Amino acid sequence: MSGGVALQAFLSGLALGAAYGLIAMGFSLVYRLTRVIAFAHGDLVIGGVFIGVLMVLGSTPVAAALDVAPSVGLAVLVIAAGAALSAGVYLIAVRPFLPAAGHQSNRGDVLGWVAGGLAAGLLVREVLGLVLTQDAYAVPDPLRLGRLTPSGVLQLPGGGTVAVRALGVIGIGLAVGILVERLLVVTRTGTAMKAVSEDPTAAALLGLPVRRLVLIAFVVAGALGGLAGLLISPDRSLGVDDGVILGLKAIAAALLGGLGSVRGALAGGLALGVIESFIVASSVLGPRYADVVPLAILLIVLALGRQGLRLRLREDPE
Repeated sequence: MSGGVALQAFLSGLALGAAYGLIAMGFSLVYRLTRVIAFAHGDLVIGGVFIGVLMVLGSTPVAAALDVAPSVGLAVLVIAAGAALSAGVYLIAVRPFLPAAGHQSNRGDVLGWVAGGLAAGLLVREVLGLVLTQDAYAVPDPLRLGRLTPSGVLQLPGGGTVAVRALGVIGIGLAVGILVERLLVVTRTGTAMKAVSEDPTAAALLGLPVRRLVLIAFVVAGALGGLAGLLISPDRSLGVDDGVILGLKAIAAALLGGLGSVRGALAGGLALGVIESFIVASSVLGPRYADVVPLAILLIVLALGRQGLRLRLREDPE
C-alpha cells in the first residue's frame, strides 16, 4: 500500500469512525446511568434517518441535491427523530423496569428492559420495512459538505484523493463529540449524571431527579445517533436492516474505549473506523471483510472485559 493510499484510507477511516464514535458515545452514556447496553440503539439511528427522509422526500428518496430549506429541514428532523425515538424507547420499554432509584436492583429488571429495548428496535425496523420496501436507498446529504469545493475531492500527497465531505464529517463529528463530553463534565446536569452513575440510590436520596436524568441521557444518545446517521448515510446505500451491524460496530467502539467512558467511546469509534478503512483498502482482505473484522474485535474486547483495551495502572491486591 502506497503512502498516498494509506493517507487516503486513514482520513476516510477517521470520517467513518467519527460517526461510529458519536453512536458509541450514546451507548456509553446510557450504560453509565443504567449499567445495561441499549442494544436497539443502532435501529434507532437508522429509524431517525428514514423518518426524516420520509417526511421530507417521501417513500422513494434519491440522492439528489437539495435546496437550503429542505436540507435544513431534513437535518433537523433526523436529529429530532433520533432523540424522540430514543426517548420513546426509554418511556415505553425501559422506565417500567427501573426501580425508583433509576438503577436495576435485580436481574429480572435488567432482562425486562433489555427485552423491551430489543422489541422496540425490531418494531421500528419492521414498521419502516412496510413503507420502504427496497433493500437499500440512496440518501441525500443535507449537510451539503460535498459542495465545499467545485470537484468535491482533494488531492493528497503521494497520489491519493479524499472527498471533501470526509473532512467535513471529521470536523463535525469531533467538534460535537468533544463538546458533548465537555458539557457532561462542566455542567450541573453532567455532574448530576455522574452522581447517578456512581450511586443511584444515594443520588435519589439527595433529591436528584434520577429518572429524568436517565431520560436526558437517552435523548442525548438519540440526538447523537441522529447526527451520526446524517454523517454516514450519504456515503453508502442505506437499508432498514443496516441498524443491526451499525449498532454492533458502535458497541465494539464503546467497548474498545472502555464501556462507560464517553471520551473513550469517541476514541474507540475513530480507531474502529480507521481499522475498517484499512481493511477495505487492503489487497489481502478487501471490502468483503469490512464487517467481519470489526465484529471480531467486538468478540475480542468482550473477552477482555468492559474496560476494553485500556491497561490497568494498578492491580487489585485481592
